[in-house]
Amino acid sequence: MPVTGQGQEAWERDYLQRGRRFGGSPPDLPSLPHGSIVLEAGCGDGKTLFAMSRRSWEILALDFSTEAVRICTKAPYFKGMTGIIANLTALPLCNASCDAVFLSHVIGHAREEERKKIASETIRILKPGGCLFFREFSRFDFRSNSGSLTEEGTRLRGDGICTHYFTLQEVTTLFSDLSCHTISEEVWSLKTRGGVVPRAEIIAHFRKKTSPNDGVESGMSQQS
Repeated sequence: MPVTGQGQEAWERDYLQRGRRFGGSPPDLPSLPHGSIVLEAGCGDGKTLFAMSRRSWEILALDFSTEAVRICTKAPYFKGMTGIIANLTALPLCNASCDAVFLSHVIGHAREEERKKIASETIRILKPGGCLFFREFSRFDFRSNSGSLTEEGTRLRGDGICTHYFTLQEVTTLFSDLSCHTISEEVWSLKTRGGVVPRAEIIAHFRKKTSPNDGVESGMSQQS
């Protein structure tokens, strides 16, 4: 996870106490060529890494939590992957070194200025034509009004972890230097003891321009 200070301490403490924090299955992964260099940015407990291990990619598993990376590296599926302990705001990777970056529920735990730095770093390390796969909660999610408001659209929970809830415009603006292939807002219902509540995510696929004249792709779609 990318945040610093108390937020980082909260994540580290949580991984130490609970080990695997998240359950369930990861979303379907996109198709990428054999040997693609892929960064899983904010690898957490390795849920997505497990699915990635079935692909013929060169996988970099990065997280700022020492314990999170330790959990991942001890997993049997981790063979052949590279674990990196670092902050997403200052990636220890060369310019244009990755074919794809996955930002899945990680940049949403950063403050506004950090989000901008993470976006800049992501764009820097992508090869021309490289892909960014983005997934975060949207403002339509029922949790967007829970916790203390710290910034517009950002809530701080009792465990010390903040979460930002995005709009479609925010996401396209944040990665405006990339070409947007697809972006959509997915909303579904979740049954709880108190009834039914809405969950909502923004899912996007961006591509790094191969030339200054390479703009938004003609196949771009946007849904809400």
